[in-house]
Amino acid sequence: MKQDYSQYPRHLVAVDCIIFGFDGEHLKILLVKRNFEPQLGEWSLMGGFVGSEETADEAAKRVLNTLTGLSNIYMEQLNSYTEINREPTARIISISYYALIHIEKDFQLNENYSAQWFELQNAPNLIFDHNEMVKDAVLRLRRRASTRPIGFELLPEKFTMKDLQNLYEAIFSETFDKRNFTSKINGMDILVKTDEKDMTSSKKGSFLYRFDEKKYNKKISQGFMFKM
Repeated sequence: MKQDYSQYPRHLVAVDCIIFGFDGEHLKILLVKRNFEPQLGEWSLMGGFVGSEETADEAAKRVLNTLTGLSNIYMEQLNSYTEINREPTARIISISYYALIHIEKDFQLNENYSAQWFELQNAPNLIFDHNEMVKDAVLRLRRRASTRPIGFELLPEKFTMKDLQNLYEAIFSETFDKRNFTSKINGMDILVKTDEKDMTSSKKGSFLYRFDEKKYNKKISQGFMFKM
């Protein structure tokens, strides 16, 4: 016999996306300006409802693509937010995701959302419980970046060692000793040093590197552990 669920309450389910980027010095977050009530004109995470014919993951990918036009970017489900009065209009359960985008990629933000990048430390106050979502996302990003090379998702394909150090300092909000950082990264043997140089930092220039994903995956299969 088919179970009758009509006696139970029904809730709306949404996804909210915390989108991180890196400009070479600062960790940034992409926010949108809310274009409807409640809290019209306030800053918000990009979100949307889960459709009847899609999973939460599919909804999050659709929401990200709607804003950025991008697909196949690093994204991870973060948490669920179920406080009864988290939104004033209806009982809405939200599933949060965080995503990593290379800011300098060739993509166009959807003008309908008045989206803007903010330095994470200087980001405006957000609607509802979105500030809590961002705090949770930063903690998750730090945990992941300490055990996986996900930070490379925020860098261009080729980068200097200084770029890489700047990134990890931005993620962890701390300063690393240059010599120790370089030694640690080189010791992992997961980068390829190219013959190219970035000549913008000095007359001598700085060699460009790229992350070798195949080498990393092979080392992982042999028991290697990424640790920052």
